[in-house]
Amino acid sequence: MLSPRHRLLLIAGAAALALGLLPIARAQSLLELYDAAHGFDATYLAARALTDSAQYRVEQVEALNRPSAVATASIGNSRTDLPVLGSNNGASRQAAVNGRYPLFNRANSASIAQARKSLETAQADLDSAEQDLILRVAQAYFDVLAAQDTLGTTRASKAAITEQLASAKRNFEVGTATITDTREAQARFDLASAQEIAADNDLRTRRIALDQLVGRAGVTPRPLRTPVVLPDTAPANPDEWVASADAQHPTVLRARVGLEVAQLETTKARAAQLPTVDAVASIGGAYSRGAAVALPGTTSSASLGVQLNWPLYTGGAVQNRIKETLVLEDKSRYELEAARRGVAQGTRVAFYGVQSGVAQVKALEAAEASSKLALEATQLGYKVGVRVNLDVLNAQTQLFQTRRDLDKARYDVLVGDLRLRQAAGRVTPDDVAATDRLLAK
Repeated sequence: MLSPRHRLLLIAGAAALALGLLPIARAQSLLELYDAAHGFDATYLAARALTDSAQYRVEQVEALNRPSAVATASIGNSRTDLPVLGSNNGASRQAAVNGRYPLFNRANSASIAQARKSLETAQADLDSAEQDLILRVAQAYFDVLAAQDTLGTTRASKAAITEQLASAKRNFEVGTATITDTREAQARFDLASAQEIAADNDLRTRRIALDQLVGRAGVTPRPLRTPVVLPDTAPANPDEWVASADAQHPTVLRARVGLEVAQLETTKARAAQLPTVDAVASIGGAYSRGAAVALPGTTSSASLGVQLNWPLYTGGAVQNRIKETLVLEDKSRYELEAARRGVAQGTRVAFYGVQSGVAQVKALEAAEASSKLALEATQLGYKVGVRVNLDVLNAQTQLFQTRRDLDKARYDVLVGDLRLRQAAGRVTPDDVAATDRLLAK
């Protein structure tokens, strides 16, 4: 006769087989699904397209310091009626090319520097989008695994309750138990059936979300490799994580670039008081015939020179623009400080969240072992008559709930570790690969 512990293992194995957890040959790894999402997710692809467009915006502004040329042409006919000479018909044609090359323009130089800074902002936005994609894929991946485990433990619990219900009915028939035991077991069975339906629906929902994210149908994630060994959090000092976040988090980088752009805006405002110098050149020609005033024939012209423009008085516009940009600099400086504080807070919260999760996993592992022993003792007590059916049902429920919570806590630690790295601004595909190595092959 099988022991209660062996029966529980068989029940759990049957539930896993029914759920499709054991055959994992066709399952997909986390790294594989991240690569699939990298080329499919519309949110990330939109961010990448926006970043790709930034270089063309810079090229447009770079043109401010490059030579430019404009061609103009005109053609016309005229008719002049004179009292004495009568009518005179004329025709004219003109064409010219005008060129300009900036020699000194401080405002243009500041605009170009701002445009180049926009490339850094665009890259920070793309880094943020990629890190967000990593977290979304990991969260969806482990959500499916957690839903699978919940359904598996729910089915195993239902199977154990079914066995206990059958036992209660047999004992009632032979007169060794009351109808209360049967009704209690039936109530637990009905509740387990409802929980199974809810768990099955939740699993379907999680799978749909993962399929939508990676652009595949019927995705089956790989479970954790057993025995489960969670990675240590390194470095173990939260201040080191905060320092890393302050140096490289996309939000801080974006705010820091925003301050530099605001400072360049002040430079550009002050440049409005300075002269601009351009080299100018033009070449053109004209042809006319039959004109009453101009001599007919072809004429040509060419010029080359330097043009100086120096604003002498602007009605106070430049001075007030400078004051405005200085205040906007302060605004950007405060925004940078707010970003640094927010990122530091988020990093510390993420760090202690991982630490708490690891401690919770250890506590649940101990609770699982204790729950197994408690269930075995309760089942033995039920057989000898010192425990009632409700005690066995409660012990079974506690064990399966502990297993479910333990599985979920492990997934939360793995996602929390990636979230901590995102909070510090340094989660990369290498981190995805490291997490992927913890999964079954």
